[in-house]
Amino acid sequence: MFEFKMPKMGESISEATIISWTKNVGDYIEAEETLLEVATDKVDSEVPSPVSGTITEIRFQKDDVVEVGTVLALIDAEGKQEPRSKSQEIITAKVESQPEVIKPSNIEFKQVKTNPDAYLSPLIISIAQKENLSLEEVQSIPGYGIDGRIQKSDVFNYLKNRKYPLQSKPITNPDSYRDKQPTTFPKPKINFVEGKDRIVEMDRMRKMIADHMVYSKQTSPHVTSYLEVDVTNLVNWRNENKDTFQEKYGEKLTFTPIFIDAVAKAIQDFPMINVSVDENKVIVHNDINIGMATALPTGNLIVSVVKNANEKDMISIAKEVNYLAESARNNKLKPEDIQGSTFTISNVGTFGSLMGTPIINQPEVAILALGIIKKRPEVVTTEKGDEIAIRSMMFLSLSFDHRVVDGFLGGSFLKRVGDYLEQFDSNTKI
Repeated sequence: MFEFKMPKMGESISEATIISWTKNVGDYIEAEETLLEVATDKVDSEVPSPVSGTITEIRFQKDDVVEVGTVLALIDAEGKQEPRSKSQEIITAKVESQPEVIKPSNIEFKQVKTNPDAYLSPLIISIAQKENLSLEEVQSIPGYGIDGRIQKSDVFNYLKNRKYPLQSKPITNPDSYRDKQPTTFPKPKINFVEGKDRIVEMDRMRKMIADHMVYSKQTSPHVTSYLEVDVTNLVNWRNENKDTFQEKYGEKLTFTPIFIDAVAKAIQDFPMINVSVDENKVIVHNDINIGMATALPTGNLIVSVVKNANEKDMISIAKEVNYLAESARNNKLKPEDIQGSTFTISNVGTFGSLMGTPIINQPEVAILALGIIKKRPEVVTTEKGDEIAIRSMMFLSLSFDHRVVDGFLGGSFLKRVGDYLEQFDSNTKI
């Protein structure tokens, strides 16, 4: 009986993650035929069987992390075993060499699949972290691997043709990124009560969101400014026109299009809030693409994008917002719907929150949270003097990257957004 072990994948590799098995127990396999796919932080590889025979046992399953040298399967072998297959030598050579970028012209494309739920290997996650790619952007890359799986060559080819290119940082040792510890404080023990507490595994999207949030906090020194605005005129206008808008255009009139319009106008006034940072360079984006955080049926969030919001009127923005929100709820967003945002808003008021401290959506440098609109007694100045009146009030929270956005720019931009909302023309026609 031949013991099929996890092969050595390079000098610095001690373990690998199983992506998939190509054979099952009881199947016959030829020598040099691929038996499974594995992934490391450095490379994704197909692992061949050194011998021909029948598979009698498989000891590990998909997503298991296995140390090099561990027996993966047993094969009832026929004939003499090769000491080391040529395919395994190629695997090691690929790991120890510089990753090769394969051009699309060199690949035979049989079928292109884009699957947001496709497996994202540790290698792909590592590349995404280093190249500052968001979860949504990675998931939008067409995969040419088995079952549409995204390969490293797919990511590199995407980066070469990226619409908003950032200078790529050299990929040296992906392990160094994961091994960085923000503190030496020991990890606190989690008390688990058997029979009462339960364990819920994160899905792949939640893991990527978690990584993206941690990366953002480690990359950008966050500062958050707050502003309270009186949106009474805006609220009254919307309440008076929402039914007419629905009848005339067949679309709902929510507050989101009004918020996006105000933000787009403020960005035109302060273009340095619409930038990205590439080491010591600042990329100033000409397009104003407003991302809006949208909840998915799974409970995860995704950022869909209103492109060139500054060039659209309220009606066009409203139609696009409704389309994106509906597509997100039905898992029908297209790759182009979630790409290219240059500034993001998050309407935390939808969930009843008074205000929030949002985390920047990298590689952007600012994000605006909009709190719930509440009626409160406020002191207002009239011709008769100060009076108490019932007003619709809302908090705005702007988190910004203090590397390139100082307090003056962040505060001025936030105030300008507030001014556009407070000074909304109640005579606006639809």
